[in-house]
Amino acid sequence: MSNYNDVKNVKPLDDFNWEEFENGASSSVSKEDQAKAYDNTLSKIQDHEVVEGTVTSIDKKEVVVNIGYKSDGIISASEFRYNPDLKVGDKVEVYVEDQEDKRGQLVLSHKKARLAKSWEDINRAMENDEVIQGYIKCRTKGGMIVDILGIEAFLPGSQIDVHPIRDYDVFVGKTMEFKVVKINQEFRNVVVSHKALIEAELEAQKKEIISHLEKGQVLEGTVKNITSYGVFVDLGGVDGLVHITDLSWGRVSDPHEVVALDQKIKVVILDFDEEKKRIALGVKQLTPHPWDSLDPDLKVGDHVKGKVVVIADYGAFVEIQPGVEGLIHVSEMSWSQHLRSAQEFLHVGDEVEAVILSLDRQERKMSLGLKQLKADPWEHIEEKYPVGSVHKAKVRNFTNFGIFTELEEGVDGLIHISDLSWTKKVKHPSEFTTIGADIDVVVLEIDKENRRLSLGHKQLEENPWDKYEALYQQGSVHNGKITEMMDKGAVITLDEGGEGFATPKHLTKEDGSQAKLGEELPFKVIEFNKDSHRIILSHSRTFEEGHDEPRQHRHANSGARKQNDAPVINNVQAGTSLGDLDVLAKLRADMEKGK
Repeated sequence: MSNYNDVKNVKPLDDFNWEEFENGASSSVSKEDQAKAYDNTLSKIQDHEVVEGTVTSIDKKEVVVNIGYKSDGIISASEFRYNPDLKVGDKVEVYVEDQEDKRGQLVLSHKKARLAKSWEDINRAMENDEVIQGYIKCRTKGGMIVDILGIEAFLPGSQIDVHPIRDYDVFVGKTMEFKVVKINQEFRNVVVSHKALIEAELEAQKKEIISHLEKGQVLEGTVKNITSYGVFVDLGGVDGLVHITDLSWGRVSDPHEVVALDQKIKVVILDFDEEKKRIALGVKQLTPHPWDSLDPDLKVGDHVKGKVVVIADYGAFVEIQPGVEGLIHVSEMSWSQHLRSAQEFLHVGDEVEAVILSLDRQERKMSLGLKQLKADPWEHIEEKYPVGSVHKAKVRNFTNFGIFTELEEGVDGLIHISDLSWTKKVKHPSEFTTIGADIDVVVLEIDKENRRLSLGHKQLEENPWDKYEALYQQGSVHNGKITEMMDKGAVITLDEGGEGFATPKHLTKEDGSQAKLGEELPFKVIEFNKDSHRIILSHSRTFEEGHDEPRQHRHANSGARKQNDAPVINNVQAGTSLGDLDVLAKLRADMEKGK
């Protein structure tokens, strides 16, 4: 009945064109205008923007969202897993990825909308210094990964707490408050800190504590961190550092040897800086200095025992009791004059006995010696190494003027280059021997004050120049071989063992050519000097006209001749020196020129 009344009360529109309707004519409004009018009823949206929509349908796979557009958007149900209470009619934010894909479907994303909004929230939190909550997901290298509004952020290990963290795993799964401390907009990296939240509170607390501190004040604290250089102690809200050198009067190589984590220890305030909020603490200062308790009867010359605690090239420090050390310089480790590295004698940890060489209680310094435990080898040097005695020595070093040798530890000697050989001209000791080799020596001289011995090697043999004096008389002729050539002349090794020298003009052969290296020729002795070990020879004198001798007299074994029996050449005796001959030759030339 009610339906009938409703129909009966319906009235036609006053401006309806019945004539056009009956004739089937179209409306005066065009289809384009109608479409335009329809579009005006829809929401105005753009790609890549976040808009609000209404959930119109939910099933296991999809969630349909109406954003007031000509078509609804379909979003995967997995994007709403975080919200299990989602229902039809709920308002949700969505990100417009595409207004119309190839199928004409509106493409939306709820996850991207959440991330975009979260990024805005995180940036705002950093700008306004706001506190933001996050969920610690897992550990990573150097810190933790935190979920902040769906965005993964990095929490450095140093920013978790003001105290060093020993076990990071206890924080995994916790929800904590953070401050955003750094954002990389390009790579969308976020760094957060929990430590920053509590530092502000601690700053005020530290100022209060430091304002009541005094140097020399003794406090009790808790060891909260141990490093290679010292120990950090919590004094009840403010930390102080006990440097490793202030832990004990003795040397400490590792602070773990003295203290342990969480240990309660007493410390004394050595210094503090209110501005930098640094507090220097000490532990050893709570006990008397070991030097003050050192045996008062200890004196120079006494023997002490200790352990090597530090070693360097120049010496070793020996701890004779905790906090009391003495230095053994490398020069006091051996009587040897050859300074070496201390590591060749001692090592860290060695237990040694030493003699006190100096003791300064006021400066707290002590020098020790090892070599003093043995007798000084120079004390009775004349008895063990008298002049003329023969010994075996070791070659230690070369110089241009000789060889340094060692007869025993602390006893050195020098063999001058002139004392190596009677006959051989040694230019450098390396031609004669090698470093480290043994060599027989004779003691020539003792210099006890400077702790040096003059040694000889050639003195072990008879001086051949005694024999040469009779053999190589001036005017005698001997066979020899040219063994060395130089600008000033040649060195000739004679068959009998001697060595002589001939200038270039005395190397001219009978045919006018010059003698060469390696040639064997007869040579006449024109000068012999036993003291300077010099023999001057001439080949040209053996054939010069008027001066030739019978062939049988050219050899030494035919009998030596005395100097006054030498032949006379132009009233000049054959033994005249080269210098004299040169002067006479010049005089004769001048006379002939004048004639």
